[in-house]
Amino acid sequence: MKTTKILSIIFKNFLKSKRTNSENKCFSILLIWFVIFVLVRNTFAQDYTTWHLPEGAMARLGKGVIEEIAYSADGTHLAVASSIGIWIYNAQTGEELDLLVGHTRGADSVAFSPDSSTLVSGSLDGTVRLWNTQTGTLLYTLPGGNAVRTVAFSPDGSTFASGGWDGTVRLWNAKTETLIHTLIGHTNTTFGDTDPVVSSVAFSPDGTHLVSGSWDDDTIRLWNAKTGTLIHTLTEDMSTTDSVAFSPDGSTFASGGWNGTVRLWDVKAGARLHTLTRDWRPVSSVAFSPGGTHLVSGHTDGIISVWDTQTGVHLRSLEGHTSNVNTLAFSPGGTHLVSGSWDGTIRVWNAKTGTLIRILTRHTSYVSSVAFSPDGTRLAYGTSGAYGAGEGIIHIWDTRIRIQLHTLTGHTETVSSVAFSPDGTHLLSGSWDDTIRLWNARTGGFLRSVKAHASSVNTVAFSPDGTCFAFGGGSYDFGLIGLWSAQTGEFLRTFKGHFKGHTKEVYSVVFSPDSTRLASGSRDGTIRVWNTQTGIQLHTLTIYPDEVYSVAFSPDGTYLTAGSSERTIRIWDAQTGVQLHTLAGYLWATGSVAFSPDGEHIASGGAIDGGTIRAWDVRTERLIYTRQGHTGDVNSVAFSPDGNILASGSRDGTVLLWNLNTDTSKTGYPSEDVNGDGVVNIQDLVRIAGKFGEIGDNPADVDGDGVVDIVDLILVAVALGEVAVAPLQMHSGFPFTAAEVSQWLLEAKPFQDVSPTYARGILFLEQLLAVLTPQKTMLFPNYPNPFNPETWLPYQLAAPANVSIAIYAVDGTLVRTLALGHQSVGVYQDKSRAAYWDGRNA
Repeated sequence: MKTTKILSIIFKNFLKSKRTNSENKCFSILLIWFVIFVLVRNTFAQDYTTWHLPEGAMARLGKGVIEEIAYSADGTHLAVASSIGIWIYNAQTGEELDLLVGHTRGADSVAFSPDSSTLVSGSLDGTVRLWNTQTGTLLYTLPGGNAVRTVAFSPDGSTFASGGWDGTVRLWNAKTETLIHTLIGHTNTTFGDTDPVVSSVAFSPDGTHLVSGSWDDDTIRLWNAKTGTLIHTLTEDMSTTDSVAFSPDGSTFASGGWNGTVRLWDVKAGARLHTLTRDWRPVSSVAFSPGGTHLVSGHTDGIISVWDTQTGVHLRSLEGHTSNVNTLAFSPGGTHLVSGSWDGTIRVWNAKTGTLIRILTRHTSYVSSVAFSPDGTRLAYGTSGAYGAGEGIIHIWDTRIRIQLHTLTGHTETVSSVAFSPDGTHLLSGSWDDTIRLWNARTGGFLRSVKAHASSVNTVAFSPDGTCFAFGGGSYDFGLIGLWSAQTGEFLRTFKGHFKGHTKEVYSVVFSPDSTRLASGSRDGTIRVWNTQTGIQLHTLTIYPDEVYSVAFSPDGTYLTAGSSERTIRIWDAQTGVQLHTLAGYLWATGSVAFSPDGEHIASGGAIDGGTIRAWDVRTERLIYTRQGHTGDVNSVAFSPDGNILASGSRDGTVLLWNLNTDTSKTGYPSEDVNGDGVVNIQDLVRIAGKFGEIGDNPADVDGDGVVDIVDLILVAVALGEVAVAPLQMHSGFPFTAAEVSQWLLEAKPFQDVSPTYARGILFLEQLLAVLTPQKTMLFPNYPNPFNPETWLPYQLAAPANVSIAIYAVDGTLVRTLALGHQSVGVYQDKSRAAYWDGRNA
């Protein structure tokens, strides 16, 4: 608002002042760029896909797996503990406000202090952290034991509790950062020496009691929160308990667990009051409404149940989530209910009616596979529900402007593998649901599915010639490989059945660049190379007893590499099967390997060791670089076709795009620099406008899809909006009208619900339209002066009009009338659009 007033004052003073022609021209340019750089940059915060990136990364796709959600006490904010950090949302609008990072394995639990000034978080990295909610700064870090699974603030804010994988509950002084009590009692004899995970803790409303739920031998424990002494141990075949919550009056608490029931307990007596159940559906989360009249429970099948706490009657079910609802929270006033799920969505409901109000997206479940389109403009990745449970989803993103183009659903279990066809028109996906699906990669439309009859499909691959695709799968005691026609989807029976040889499930298949060979890696510890024409096995390469997770051919087909549980990467001569190199350096398995497009490097993703990515020189065996930033195992890596970007998909639910291009001399100018003058500026937007609708090879086709369209325009607008300091090589006006810009915005309207990056480009056009839409019709001083043989007369129109300009001599005699015809709203200022007079009379 302040910026708008300043701009208004500047503009009014500008109109009143006396100016030379050069001053008028310079001020117009400055005014336009003031709008572009100040208004656009102030309106949008930094694109959240670039918030707090690890060194070397250029973008993060996805926000991580949702673990827990908490409302601030004033109801204005939501904190979402995720596998990469803590997201802070505006509770009213759903807008991302901040991302708090620091936990090396993401955040598992989060809670606001009663005054909303502080946030406490627990993590599998074994730490408890406190944050200032106003600034987002870390206040201090405390050791929470083996791995912290749950945290909670006391009602008065003086203490907080944490529980985790070591089976203890810790009580902390929130002011002095000191440990007050360690509550010991949860045990685990069922699973031998396995630690009894404390999965959930909750304070009573008066702060006198603390309840803890555990994965131990069917117990819930009630403690004195002041002294740390045990009051009750509650049993009754509850199996593992995932969630506990106190009623607002403190007289009862609820528990939910994997035995499929919700139980209500009397705090004073330590006895069960009600058992709430409809069907046997494991319970992951429970929450009381602020008034205490209702209780909600989240289930592993994606259903939310609403119960009457007095009668135990089931009132309604809220449906929409497709996977485990692992967190629930009521707003402080009780008007809203928020739910988070392993399906990657946060849903906001009307707590009274059960009506869905809003869905927050872009959270993802575990990423299992990543693949670039052949032109590098799109990236697809497959996901699963956390821990492999729930519907598998495929996400397709535009890698240039970081917007999600499509979300493909249909697989009922984990999407284990995705692959683009060689021409980029189709996308192949394989799933643990034993199906292979073919999609239109540009529209996201489903084309057909194939039943693999392999128990599960772990990997799919298109042949480079585009004629067929292969899959690998099976189960623990058998492995299958199949070859199918890409045109008909029919099984190629030339080989009298599946390729036979692997004794355990196949994890990876890949074609040689000439499509004549197929390599497969299996849990049985072998890599097998097959002739795709005859089905004959050419080589058997052994790593046994280690499992082979990933195989890859070099781009020229001379090398074959594999990642395995052996903690090494091996390289073989693909023709002879002779081992050439062994690359060591991982502390645990290498889950994925990929050759760079030039064949000089191999990238690999690691497990357990903090999600480390390593790149090696193929010939010298030298480690070139490492990349760290994922908070979970790296399941898949892929190079962009030009080799400038490495994508890594992780168990943390995100894909990181790493910038590998450190030598700008190799790439020249960015594609948004349409005219190749070394800077992205308004002239590039002009060039796009001039080429609108043209097809074929064209510098104005920024995204390389074969046509100059609105997306290319937005790409340049985004680049203009992101420029901080750059040489401004502009002319005095725009060779397009407000009507044309309005039409561009109309074409961009279907893409409004996209990332802030794309929205920044749209806002650029909106502000440009504002500049081109004057509030007043005016004629400006001509340039150069009339004593030149020719001159231009700039003007602006606040409304469409038939325009004519009359030129008089100093004695009032009419010299010439310039009839310009009907003109649209806009600024007609530069030589291509202003009125032209050759200095002659009629």
